Amino acid sequence: MLRFKNLGSGSTGNASVIEAQCGHQTTRILIDCGLGLKELERRLIQANLELSDLDALFITHEHADHVGHTKRVASSLKIPVWMSQGTWLACGGLDWGFNPSQINIARDTEVIEFGALQIKPFTVPHDAREPLQVRLSDGAVSLGVLTDLGHVSPHVFSQLQGCNALLMETNHDTQMLRKSGYPQFLKDRISGPLGHLSNESACELAQKLNHSGLGHVVAAHLSERNNSPEIVLDCLSRALGRTVDEVWVAAPDTGSAWVHVN
Repeated sequence: MLRFKNLGSGSTGNASVIEAQCGHQTTRILIDCGLGLKELERRLIQANLELSDLDALFITHEHADHVGHTKRVASSLKIPVWMSQGTWLACGGLDWGFNPSQINIARDTEVIEFGALQIKPFTVPHDAREPLQVRLSDGAVSLGVLTDLGHVSPHVFSQLQGCNALLMETNHDTQMLRKSGYPQFLKDRISGPLGHLSNESACELAQKLNHSGLGHVVAAHLSERNNSPEIVLDCLSRALGRTVDEVWVAAPDTGSAWVHVN
């Protein structure tokens, strides 16, 4: 059994819980840790979990809304942390003061076997030192987690084919970003090849990844100023040939409901 719940998605902090069960074994990993310890605990309680239920952390890259509270959470729980070598160095490496056994280096396409979970990281084009996203499986079904990338490379596409569920970035509406009050350099960064995925690009990817075994698609990392859930739901539902009730949006303050991957 594989299920996931986004706890919050956006520039104010990102975190998602992935849970796999195999027999009597249950494994839970937190993807990114951009929420403070108390806020993370509060949102886990809302998900009927506790901090102590987390078995590990996986950090996708060094930007503060993804890595910001990793040191405190990992130190408090004394659980292992995975990230790329580049992310580890960008975060200050040994200055974090972790027990060496806590830190594990994740590498592109090298599968991590952890409890009931199989975790396959893959590189993405983003303005970070060595950003990774992940495909997770319980051995039967798989979930693709894809946020923070400027464009969909052939490598990214190949790693997500056949997924049974997706948590994917739909960051901005191109027209809204163009007309926004952001300075031009920021518009260029967001819309550039190492920035964030537009609705159009995300919906094109969703359409290409669509297949009979693809269940829930959850849109994530929406810009609060240059996007809206309504625009995203309309775009994704049309791309996938589904009703808007069959596509979900992860909110910055509440995330998503639990999603069972079938």
